[in-house]
Amino acid sequence: MPICLGYLSVAFAFGIFAVGKGLSVFEAVMMSMTNVTSAGQLAAVPIIVSGGTLAELAVSQLFINLRYALMSVSLSQKFGKSVRLFDRLIVAFVNTDEVFAVASGKSGEVGRKYLYGLILTPWLGWSVGTLLGAAAGHILPRIIISALGVAIYGMFIAIVVPRAKSDRPTALCVLTAIILSCAFYYIPVLKTIPSGFVIIICAAAASAVFAWLCPVAETEEMENE
Repeated sequence: MPICLGYLSVAFAFGIFAVGKGLSVFEAVMMSMTNVTSAGQLAAVPIIVSGGTLAELAVSQLFINLRYALMSVSLSQKFGKSVRLFDRLIVAFVNTDEVFAVASGKSGEVGRKYLYGLILTPWLGWSVGTLLGAAAGHILPRIIISALGVAIYGMFIAIVVPRAKSDRPTALCVLTAIILSCAFYYIPVLKTIPSGFVIIICAAAASAVFAWLCPVAETEEMENE
């Protein structure tokens, strides 16, 4: 339930953001029901409304959501014998950061009933929150919609800033991505590149450079786990 309520508020902000960019209430809700990824959906909306290509959309989602593949491999080691292939596909669909953290933190193996109970309420919270936000986008005054639309950006800032304050490589990686993004926005030659590919280039370039310059030590990775 705590994950559900947390998703409800973030999805509400996404719903307002999506309809504000031009999506219908139905399109925004369907996006959340079939894609449970806040960062991926936030990046996808501008690509969709600007008429971007399917290749831009697919590659941007691959880069942004690649961590879920690693999380799924890790989580699969805890699955009990009751978890079959079909169950794995369903769980992978809602294997978010919070779901992964709760399931990984549970002692011993996790079974199919536990996993279905764990993913159901977050999925409902994400879908219902989007519906409420998208509907509110057609009812609330424009000034309130603009204010609430900032909330989803605030969520990502809240995720990045604490880590960046305590870890210099992370801060430099974020700064590099910001500088690259500004370059694509202000330099005339680079402005012609579609927004979907800009997201891909900035994320991949900044991550690759600092993964090479400041690799995470194996002992630190084990401590984080």
